[in-house]
Amino acid sequence: MATLKTLIVDDEPGIRSGIIRILSNFSTSYPFIEEDFKYELEEAEDGFVALEKIKSKNYDIILLDNKLPGIEGIEILHKIKEEKIDCAVMMITSFASLDLAVRATNEGAYNFVPKPFTPAELRSAMESITKHLYLKRLTQNTNKDEKQFRFQFLSIIGHELKSPINAVESYLRIMQEKQVGEKIDDYKNMIDRSIERIKGMRTLITDMLDLTRVETQNGNTYKNDFDLCFLAKRIIETLEPMSEAKNIKIYTDFPSECKMLCNENEMNIVFNNLISNAIKYNVDNGKVFLTIKNEDKKIKIIAEDTGIGMAKDEVEMLFQEFVRIKNKQTQNIEGSGLGLSILKKIIDKHNGTINVESEPGKGTKFEVFLVR
Repeated sequence: MATLKTLIVDDEPGIRSGIIRILSNFSTSYPFIEEDFKYELEEAEDGFVALEKIKSKNYDIILLDNKLPGIEGIEILHKIKEEKIDCAVMMITSFASLDLAVRATNEGAYNFVPKPFTPAELRSAMESITKHLYLKRLTQNTNKDEKQFRFQFLSIIGHELKSPINAVESYLRIMQEKQVGEKIDDYKNMIDRSIERIKGMRTLITDMLDLTRVETQNGNTYKNDFDLCFLAKRIIETLEPMSEAKNIKIYTDFPSECKMLCNENEMNIVFNNLISNAIKYNVDNGKVFLTIKNEDKKIKIIAEDTGIGMAKDEVEMLFQEFVRIKNKQTQNIEGSGLGLSILKKIIDKHNGTINVESEPGKGTKFEVFLVR
């Protein structure tokens, strides 16, 4: 069992002791990782003590409060980034704000756990940051051990594909042995589920190819002068069956023309992700609003829906690879967990930015800014 050195930085003794109680006998495991991870826990009661410890020891994970005596957590985070210390930082604070979230994310924080938190919430967050740290270090070591990287990466993909393949195989065997009945209608539910599973596998394979293409081209993609309004309209047409199935209306607000030097395939991926997600995570009879604006040397794209929305901590995880928001409302929605990470990489390649606003039960708004 591997051990991750974890530093708990908080000026409240009760918080530190509570975290130690929760994590002392806790371990994390994943199907694609050979060994489990446990946590070796240490404490720091203020910012200066934390900095001394961080400089003298190699910590894997740091649980960092922001409101600390002497030096605030955000300053510690800045020093960790500045000195390129190899660790994963999770902010644990009662004073979370949008400004702090943006600053902390820019300084390299992985995510936030707001106080007060339950043992289940902390353990879930530790599982997430552990997987993130493992995959990050695996990527960093690609040049050192490319074969091991390929094996681990393929293991992840294999794990993602294994479950739907097993499900489809089971349904086919039941139909082959006529366990439910003699008529094809007796198996309608199984056929429908099999089709959905196969669609999910196709999406994962497509997203993996897109991710590989985007990451390996390093900005050297063929670009041409394309009208983004035309591209968006084309994507909306291809997604009509999807929107009609949920009776979702799509409203557009486009200029007559909005040309930009870009790669057509990559912009298709951007619009497909924005619009399909607005439909997929919407409610029946919902609405989608897609806006494109010319703004000086930038183009602004807004995709807004009236769907299920997300909590703040869920929004902060959106652009990580293989991350899917899991709750009662999303449990039956298929996805690869790669779409938005691909979208973010494409936007970064075009020197753009993306902002997300969301509220549970009210919907989500994506704002994309692209440099012409």
